[in-house]
Amino acid sequence: MLRRNFRHTTRNPLALFNGVFMPIFLMFLMVYVLGGAFSVGVNYADYATPGLLLTTICYGVGPTAVAVSSDMATGFINRLRVMHVSRAAVLNAHVIATVLRSLVAIAIVIGVAFLMGFRPSASFAQWLGAIGIIVLTALAIAWLTVASGLAAKTPENAGFAAVPLMLLPFLSSAFVPADKMGPGARQFAEYQPFTSIIEALRGLLTGAPSAGSAVTAIAWCVGLSLIGYLWARRSFTKRA
Repeated sequence: MLRRNFRHTTRNPLALFNGVFMPIFLMFLMVYVLGGAFSVGVNYADYATPGLLLTTICYGVGPTAVAVSSDMATGFINRLRVMHVSRAAVLNAHVIATVLRSLVAIAIVIGVAFLMGFRPSASFAQWLGAIGIIVLTALAIAWLTVASGLAAKTPENAGFAAVPLMLLPFLSSAFVPADKMGPGARQFAEYQPFTSIIEALRGLLTGAPSAGSAVTAIAWCVGLSLIGYLWARRSFTKRA
């Protein structure tokens, strides 16, 4: 199942465009075009990169929702009933493939960030901590995407499942501090899960980790993963 998903990815140029080129374009836009307008007290590339890493994950999950919905709509799951294959392996493969695609895209984005002036101060242990949070975040978003793909009535509708995930980073502290936002937006940004994850990554990559931010980020990731998994399992059981 995992090999099948990777094969489909290589045949889907939209997945490559959304997962890699869009985050790189956003980085160029935020750092080179708009970055000078923001006063964040540090090098803007250092400030924006953690948020762009999370954005990279969110931009790469749209094809997953469509693929999951297509598997259900085209009868692929029904064909597995007469084969010695666990139907749950389909969902697990989608999740694992999404996480691995996200990690490859993030590695590329980090390389481009270095070219644009990103200079992290993280130690080896802090880099490991940042990678751990990135993996947990990718896992949580993957399960939510799979669940929303299963809940969609058609593959066309499933394509909209990733839209809220793409927008949430812009309503967080990814590109500007939350305290510089207007009323309403500021409170939303402060308490939504992406802000906690971004702040934890930012602290680790700048060499100034916060235990509180890290614990909150991990708690959000675990909670969202559990919600996505239970939602996906229930939807899959009903439809398969």
